[in-house]
Parts: sequence; C-alpha cells; structure tokens
Amino acid sequence: MTEAATILRTGRKFDQVLRGAREVFMADGFEGASVDDIARAAGVSKATLYSYFPDKRLLFMEVAQTECNRMADRIVSMIDETRPVREVLHFTATQVIAFLISDFAQQVFRICVAEKERFPELACAFYEAGPQTGKQRISDYLQKAVERGELRIDDIPMAAEQFSELCKTRLWNRAVFGLQSVFTTEEIEEVARHVTEMFMARYGT
Repeated sequence: MTEAATILRTGRKFDQVLRGAREVFMADGFEGASVDDIARAAGVSKATLYSYFPDKRLLFMEVAQTECNRMADRIVSMIDETRPVREVLHFTATQVIAFLISDFAQQVFRICVAEKERFPELACAFYEAGPQTGKQRISDYLQKAVERGELRIDDIPMAAEQFSELCKTRLWNRAVFGLQSVFTTEEIEEVARHVTEMFMARYGT
C-alpha cells in the first residue's frame, strides 16, 4: 500500500485541513509552509493534522489534486455538448486559460519547479491531477465530436495536447515570468478565440 493510499479522507475536519493548507501553501510556498501555520489556519491541532497527513508532501499533493479535479469537474459540468463544437471549444478554452493564469495554478507551478530536484513526486502529482486530467477530459469530448462528424482527428491524444498548449499562448508566459498578474476577461476571450479558430482550421470538418 502506498503512502497516498493511507490518507484518511473522511471526518468533519478533513476539508478544514485542506482549506488551511491551501491558504498557507499559496502564501508561503512549500518550503516556507510550516505545519504549525497550517494547523493554525485550519483551526485544528497538529495531532489532528498528522492524523490525516503524516507528511507535508502528501498534504500538498492532496491540495493540488483536489483543486485540479474540482476545476476539471466544474468545466465538464458546464459544457453543453448539444451546442456547436466551435462554441464548446471556445468556452473550454476560456476556462482552461483562466485556470492556467490563476494565482493557485501559478503558485503550484512555481512550487513544483522549485522542488523538482528534491521532491519530484510533487511535480508528478500536479501533472497527473492538472495537465494530464485536463487533457483526458478534452480527449473524451473530442472523441465524441469525431463520432458525431463535427471534427476530423486521427490522433485524439495529440490533438488534446495541442489544444492545451494553445491555451498557454501569450497570457501564461506573461504570468509565469511575472510580467502581468491581473488579466481582463477581454484578454482571455481574445486568446480563446484564436485557440478555437486555429484548432478548427486544423481539425474542423
């Protein structure tokens, strides 16, 4: 049994611990986040925190996975697959872009890069919960669109990868390098429009 499998995900204080940990990790980073600060922010004792997460790395990975899964589930729940494929792709692009440039995604990305030599499992966990899960959800939709004859794609996983990478155009780099921290709806919509147009030009029927 792996360490991750031993995490107790029940109990009334589990969500409290995650919220407190998210707050501290976002403010102080992984290395700067202390167990004492996390317990204080969560409103629980250190003993309670350790009863859920015996290792700070497991707690960080749980926070990242929970947030990424919540984002992916929210996007999927908001998608109306009866709408034209162009509309669905545009909507999906706006949501993906907004998440990529969010404070949470940017901070987790920085933490994973900073800790990749000492704790490569942090980066692996975020990749699987974030980019990998996102691309799988996109692949699932693209498969349905191909079956309906709305798109023509030979390699769906590659197309999903391309869509995800297109969503990083312009704004993601500006966020990563600290050139810009606040983004308007108009900026996000403009990039999403270009993402959709390029994707449809390649794969539209």
